[in-house]
Amino acid sequence: MAVQDVTTSAIIAARAGVHVQRNPYGYVPTEWICILFIVLFSISTAIHVGQTFWSRLWWLFGTTALAGLIEIIGWSGRLWSSISPTLLDPFLMQITTTIIAPTPLIAANFVILGQIIKRLGQQYSRLTAMWYTIIFCSCDVVALIVQAVGGAKASTAVQNNQDPNPGGHIMLGGIAFQLAAVSIYMILAAEFLLRYHFDKPYNRKGGALPKSYAFDRGTKYMVIGLALDGVFILVRSIYRTIELTDGWRGRIIRTQVYFNVLDGAMIVLAMFTLNFFHPGLLLGKADRWNAKQLSEGDSETQGDPKETV
Repeated sequence: MAVQDVTTSAIIAARAGVHVQRNPYGYVPTEWICILFIVLFSISTAIHVGQTFWSRLWWLFGTTALAGLIEIIGWSGRLWSSISPTLLDPFLMQITTTIIAPTPLIAANFVILGQIIKRLGQQYSRLTAMWYTIIFCSCDVVALIVQAVGGAKASTAVQNNQDPNPGGHIMLGGIAFQLAAVSIYMILAAEFLLRYHFDKPYNRKGGALPKSYAFDRGTKYMVIGLALDGVFILVRSIYRTIELTDGWRGRIIRTQVYFNVLDGAMIVLAMFTLNFFHPGLLLGKADRWNAKQLSEGDSETQGDPKETV
């Protein structure tokens, strides 16, 4: 009986080993973890949709809400794979969606920073609020396209039993470009805040609202929220860059815990951060965003904030 039990266990273990080796992940996604992330992303996305209707900041539909929806699709693919780990369709579905999902979320950060610059004074920034949005959102779009092209190429290669690394290299280019854009954005944002704090403007002809009004509690909390969001996104971008550099069949991409913690958890935290530090709650609804005193044209006529305090 003991010999039979050992033999049966060995057969099961051998089958499990073959099962893992034949699936495209190199492991079987854990079912309960997939369900957990689907639930978390669904909750955050539903809150973002409600907050968008409440604040009437409609651009949030194409940024935070869209990012959450794509993440839900990606983790649904991983849940499917936890049940049928050898199927290619759910693997291809999740590999493409989870790589591009944070891109709209990053765009939301760029737009919010532009609004903060309008309020605190564009003379403290290297770029105007408008150019921040144009340049960095354009970089986001380029990164999205490159990652999507690379993901499609890699997916096609996997389907045809070919080498997916060329597509992976394209994806790596997209995520590396996005990492560079996020890093530059965070450096420029930090420089702007330091120049504002120490009153070191680039050009005093470009005015701002008085500091006593502009840097109110809501704006301060929004800056904190952006900082937290940026850190989570940066950690995830660094991880995905290292993951793809290691190769399509590398140890990093085939270790589930790295993906769960450094990708899934980071984006969940980033999503919920913008739920709690929501631009509509902290910076006002759409009517305040579009208010005349916050327009770029009016900010240029306000004068030196030090003179108005």
